[in-house]
Amino acid sequence: MKKRMALVLSMVLLFMLAAGAFSSVGAAARVKLELFQNKREAVGTFDELIARFEKEHPDIDVVQNFVPEAETVLKVRLVKNDIPDIMAIGGNFTYGELARAGVLADFSKDPALAGVQKPYVTMLNKLAQKETVNGIPFSANANTILYNRKKFEKLGLTVPKTWDEFVAMAEKIKKAGEVPFYLTFKDAWTAMVPFNTLASNLQGDDFIDKRKKGQTTFKERYPDVAAKMLTLLKYGHKDNFGVGYDQGNAAFANGESVMLIQGIWAISSIKKANPEIEIGVFSLPPTNDPKKNRLVSGVDTALTMSKKTRYPKEAKAFIDFLLKKENAQYYINQQKLFSAVKGVYQEDPELVNLKEYFESGRITSFADHYYPSGMQVSNLVQEFLLKGDVNAFLRNLDAEWDKTSSR
Repeated sequence: MKKRMALVLSMVLLFMLAAGAFSSVGAAARVKLELFQNKREAVGTFDELIARFEKEHPDIDVVQNFVPEAETVLKVRLVKNDIPDIMAIGGNFTYGELARAGVLADFSKDPALAGVQKPYVTMLNKLAQKETVNGIPFSANANTILYNRKKFEKLGLTVPKTWDEFVAMAEKIKKAGEVPFYLTFKDAWTAMVPFNTLASNLQGDDFIDKRKKGQTTFKERYPDVAAKMLTLLKYGHKDNFGVGYDQGNAAFANGESVMLIQGIWAISSIKKANPEIEIGVFSLPPTNDPKKNRLVSGVDTALTMSKKTRYPKEAKAFIDFLLKKENAQYYINQQKLFSAVKGVYQEDPELVNLKEYFESGRITSFADHYYPSGMQVSNLVQEFLLKGDVNAFLRNLDAEWDKTSSR
């Protein structure tokens, strides 16, 4: 009897061990990838795309990671050599830092490059300061003025083509008892939307190269940029520095201002706050010559991956999935952006006023993307707007450029 019991127990134990081993093999077969992305408003969109991908690839589990202050977190992880498997991040100086650090995969010979717009690849390479392609552009954004169509119609307003027309329109709105712009300068980065539009258009296309060589300065090239930033303050609300991005989107959605100085990326969250709002879009005109006014557009999301990911094949499969036309189309439709993928077009009537810039090639990139890393320009701009001292601001820009360039 004891022998029989011992035999039964042995068989049960063997069965359990076998089952455990089988379970372990099954678990190991399912690859887990981290997708680190930096856009709060895109969380739901990526959730849907991940669900679609996992349906096609049941052996791959993609876990989305969005955190506030995503770029700061990513820099900390760079120091710790803890690079996410897959990244969907902005085409800015943080991307450039990662690319220069040599932690990103090399896509230079990847066939996927043939399917995206070359100018945006060039933008990423300029940020990286090298010809090696470490990221694939996925979507493109634009710095804009969002406006309430019904309020425009009620006040008899038309889209301005020059700086003087723009200021005159703001003055008319103010005299009518409405708030022209709902400014959100509590979040310093939001001041960079108008700042970049003004700087990219007014600084001169040779500014960055000449500033690197010590042949020009912010003090020489940026007085007009600073003056026009101060002009915008006259047409804000009562608490320009007490309200941030999310509050501003909600306030504009609820009709508390006629316009909002924000990128097209804000439209999706505004629509969530008020699905009934009718939004129009135009580019802030920095000069009085319409032909010289350009739209500031850059790589809103670049797709890249760690050079040392344990699962390069699976990570690249997810990137290739996102680059499929139907998925790229879904993404820009949801996020109200433009696509860097060839053959994928933004047809939303709200964005029709921007079409002419793309067709005529009147596009320029974000000025601050080419400043030395560590300048913290948004904080300098915020401080300037609070104090209003143009000369001190320009001196600070030059001092910070020199200090961060010498590191």
